[in-house]
Amino acid sequence: MRRTTIHSVQNARIKAAARLRRGAHRARQGKTLVDGIRELTRALDAGVSVEEAYYCLAVSPIEPMEDLLRRLDEAACQIFQVSPEVFAKVAYGQRGDGLVGVAVPPRTRLSDLRLPDNPLVAVLEGVEKPGNLGAIVRSADAAGLAAVVVTDPRTDVYNPNTIRASLGTVFSMPLCTAETAELLPWLKTAGMQICAARVDGQRLYTEVDFTGSTALVMGSEAKGLSAAWQAAGVTTMQLPMCGVADSLNVAATAAVLFYEARRQRSVGQGAGGRGS
Repeated sequence: MRRTTIHSVQNARIKAAARLRRGAHRARQGKTLVDGIRELTRALDAGVSVEEAYYCLAVSPIEPMEDLLRRLDEAACQIFQVSPEVFAKVAYGQRGDGLVGVAVPPRTRLSDLRLPDNPLVAVLEGVEKPGNLGAIVRSADAAGLAAVVVTDPRTDVYNPNTIRASLGTVFSMPLCTAETAELLPWLKTAGMQICAARVDGQRLYTEVDFTGSTALVMGSEAKGLSAAWQAAGVTTMQLPMCGVADSLNVAATAAVLFYEARRQRSVGQGAGGRGS
């Protein structure tokens, strides 16, 4: 199929796409940018609508992206070849893939989540850095969690940096946002054990049984968890800190907790799958 080539950074489409690097414009347009072949492939695999795609042959030859461009074409995506200057305006940093898409991200509510039996769910309150959020979603995907719920978010869950840090797993992992005041009763009604990571937690994380239906709760990088997670019925836990630092980066904490839960659930049962 013949494709339009865009050479000017002043092109209206390019200006609109470049603005999606800013949160206010993502909220206004209801769209986001997806950088890279792997990330765009995972978006399509998850049924996400990709409305526009921009590729640059000076950055990457056509062969690595051929199959994806064909899929985008079949999905009625508008595809544009662009000059290196135009690509630099819409792409994030030095993207070797040479392909950026404009997508309409899914908007999942708490009531939309369909959890398996005995689920393991991550809860992230007030996480501020999109790179950390993306890394946590990637770890959740790898460890087979059933869902990630972001409460009182300080960043857009489909920030392009989140998508990039997650390697596109934000599209395949059940992911939603909620208010803490709404989430706590929802977890209790669902019969989930609530385990909150705090620097002053009452138990070591290795002493907590994660083999039942469990929500693993972590707070923001700057402030930790709010007082709401000190309520009755919430188990507080800590990771031992043997050096001078008093806490781990939230993404590192998440990976430790996810794989400890995975280890406990896998004993005598094989590796298991998502939510097992």
